[in-house]
Amino acid sequence: MHYRMYGKTGFQVSALGLGCMRLPRIINEEQGEAPVDREKAYELIRYAADNGVNYFDTAFGYHGTTSEAILGEALAEEARREKVKIVTKQPFAEMKTQGDIRRNLESTLKKLRTDYIDVYLIHNIQRSTWENIKKRKIIEEYEQFRSEGLIRGIGFSYHGQYPAFKAVLDFYDWTMCQIQQNFMDVENEATEEAIRQAGKKGCALVIMEPLRGGSLTTPPPAIQALYGEYPVQHSPVEWSFRHLLNYPEVSTILSGMTTLDQLKENIAIFSKADAVPGCLSPDDQSLLARIRSAYNTYQNIPCTKCEYCMPCPNGVEIPNIFSLYNEGSMFGNFNQPRRGYMFTTRFGHSADKCVKCGLCEQKCPQHIEIIKQLSTAHESLKGWLE
Repeated sequence: MHYRMYGKTGFQVSALGLGCMRLPRIINEEQGEAPVDREKAYELIRYAADNGVNYFDTAFGYHGTTSEAILGEALAEEARREKVKIVTKQPFAEMKTQGDIRRNLESTLKKLRTDYIDVYLIHNIQRSTWENIKKRKIIEEYEQFRSEGLIRGIGFSYHGQYPAFKAVLDFYDWTMCQIQQNFMDVENEATEEAIRQAGKKGCALVIMEPLRGGSLTTPPPAIQALYGEYPVQHSPVEWSFRHLLNYPEVSTILSGMTTLDQLKENIAIFSKADAVPGCLSPDDQSLLARIRSAYNTYQNIPCTKCEYCMPCPNGVEIPNIFSLYNEGSMFGNFNQPRRGYMFTTRFGHSADKCVKCGLCEQKCPQHIEIIKQLSTAHESLKGWLE
């Protein structure tokens, strides 16, 4: 296993980190439940800790708020806890009062069975919440926790576009930041520029969704053919990881592994002699650019996210729903989009809220049959259990 410096902290972390959002589950469709298979999860986590992985990432809400406890149970032995870094996150939405911030941390410490958290994140900072986070002095609350020894580093996770990311990054001397990146998203999310800026600042950078929720693992035949024609042969999974390993600014790459076989395969990839910055040649990079272009031809709904259709009088998030549907169609894998749609549904913005008023179709410059396509998207996206 290769190890990398974690920003300015002085310690190193494994290039592969275990993300605890996709632990093995027991799916019971009749009861509408999908609890974590604890025994398999313990085996997975302990194998990782005993075979070179020293970075474990979880969050308050993962797996219906059970992920932290499962990770804590798996790593409860003192010998394991001392050799790993545990990182978790508190969502701003759970900080309803100032007192909640400390109560949530204390609950998390109990679940994790530890006296301290190596890095504590403000979870999923958004442009829409950033001003309130500053007004509520959330960072100052975290600094107090650090002074008490309850946490050792302060970070944030981010899904969104580059300008807001840059504003958050520059506001404070963060221990680390966590962003979504993969070879499909170099111009999406916080973009490739975020990687460079975090590196310039000396902020540890953690990558999530390197496989886009598993979507990049099983490409459709036409894209598999592009991989197969190339003189250098790696699995699609390895190509995806190598794209990120190529950046010297990246500290660790999180993978939400569900099976022991996946974990063993990934440990082997991250232990190869050349799994280091500079591992991609210019020709390799050109291959991934061709793969990216080929994937983009699989989008079904020609939505450009111009948002002329918004706001919907019933709160339907039309561009977001079409984006999730296109993602599932593009990769032939609806697992990640369905999970995203679960949150859209919880907040009351799902496609089944459409009353077919037609206002959106009158304003759409792409002349999309929005009502019909929303119904199609809903049928493909509904049903995720967690």
